[in-house]
Amino acid sequence: MAKQIYDFSEGNMKMRDLLGGKGAGLAEMTNMDLPVPHGFTITTEACHDYQHRQELSEQLLAELDQSLSALSRLTGKQFNGSDHPLLLSVRSGAAISMPGMMDTILNIGLNDQTVIALAELTGNERFTYDSYRRLLAMFGNVVDGIPEDDFDQILTDTKIANNYESDLDLTIDDLKEIVAKFKNLYENYDHGGFPQDPKEQLLAAVNSVFDSWNNHRAQIYRRQNNISEDLGTAVNIQEMVFGNYGEDSGTGVAFTRNPSTGEEGLFGEYLLNAQGEDVVAGIRTPKPVSVLKESMPILYEQLLDIAKKLENHYRDMQDLEFTIENGKMYLLQTRSGKRTPTASVKIAVDQVNEGLLSKKEALLRVEPESVSKMLHPEFEEEDLRQHEILTTGLPASPGAASGQVYFTAQDAKQASDNNKKVVLMRADTSPEDIEGMIVSQAIVTSRGGMTSHAAVVARGMASTGVVGAHELEVDYQKKLLRLRIN
Repeated sequence: MAKQIYDFSEGNMKMRDLLGGKGAGLAEMTNMDLPVPHGFTITTEACHDYQHRQELSEQLLAELDQSLSALSRLTGKQFNGSDHPLLLSVRSGAAISMPGMMDTILNIGLNDQTVIALAELTGNERFTYDSYRRLLAMFGNVVDGIPEDDFDQILTDTKIANNYESDLDLTIDDLKEIVAKFKNLYENYDHGGFPQDPKEQLLAAVNSVFDSWNNHRAQIYRRQNNISEDLGTAVNIQEMVFGNYGEDSGTGVAFTRNPSTGEEGLFGEYLLNAQGEDVVAGIRTPKPVSVLKESMPILYEQLLDIAKKLENHYRDMQDLEFTIENGKMYLLQTRSGKRTPTASVKIAVDQVNEGLLSKKEALLRVEPESVSKMLHPEFEEEDLRQHEILTTGLPASPGAASGQVYFTAQDAKQASDNNKKVVLMRADTSPEDIEGMIVSQAIVTSRGGMTSHAAVVARGMASTGVVGAHELEVDYQKKLLRLRIN
């Protein structure tokens, strides 16, 4: 059977169908000598084989062992090592981008022993237990199906009990207690406890990513976007780099042009002392990436240079994911960025003027339906003057909309099925909300920024979207929306 695993150094952007978009992008950036953490990609053909067998083949397991050994030699770290433990991220990546629809698990390899070893190695116990609680929550939800809300409630209860405003306020003792409570959830759901063997964690994560190709939200997204069911997903396994290491670390998403307007120049957001999922999930509201120019000027200039190189290389606006660990920049993804119809036209025209595209290529970049979507409704100035504006947020995706407010994707879908116009109101959205987002006239969140899940999906669907409306307080239980007045 054909080779099923490729090191990043072996791939390139022309292997997109085999390595998926994320894997091909990581390989291409590696070949461009950009700062990409070491790793390898399990192919989409391996996904097809898994779906046929319903298990990982002996060939794949053998290749995986070889690739892990090679990764250990490259990094100088050992998977399940007692001195220099190697931790891994396991991420999906289809040939066509499906943001957030399939599964990711970070910090694979942490257990009750390696968390202590890593704390001794780094001298940063808070960071290691913060990473461990993240693994327990992601693994429990993705692999064992423990509701994400159960983990979130434990975090929320701890913060309320201590009058904390943010996860960053959690102490080492708080995090150790949270880890213990998270592990108890596995017992409560009769899952036999969290697996302490890193290899068992890794294999379960790979299985789950392959399985996520056929999860409900991914199927809905493919139908909505006319994506073939036959593509399958690759799996990217990569050395972890840590944006939650401390105040000289962080994570962010950056676009080489503004995805809402098409305006030239670096646009994006980042969070200090965070991991990548924090930005996308919208749990914390990030800062504009331009702030890095003052706080980390050398890294900001490096990011500008990388963004320019990638846009010129791909000849299209790029969406970058980056992590800063201890003041060092790492690239975790590049892909053609989702953009509004207006931005799509402006970017195409500007890139012709800049000599990046021919006129024929530019025309092919603008999808026909984008032209009609550009004619989105707007509020009349007179109407705005006659009504009180209750709050404002970030303009994730343009347009004007009206409808009845619903707080869950299920309620929104049911209302739409009954021919009601819907506005989906959430604190933040997750991939599980996709059905409700598709049927909504507008999507509004009280948290998150311009690169959050809600913002990216709204732009991709050309739906009206407002995110980060901080004065709104969403009460899901009572189905109430409150306006906080400062």
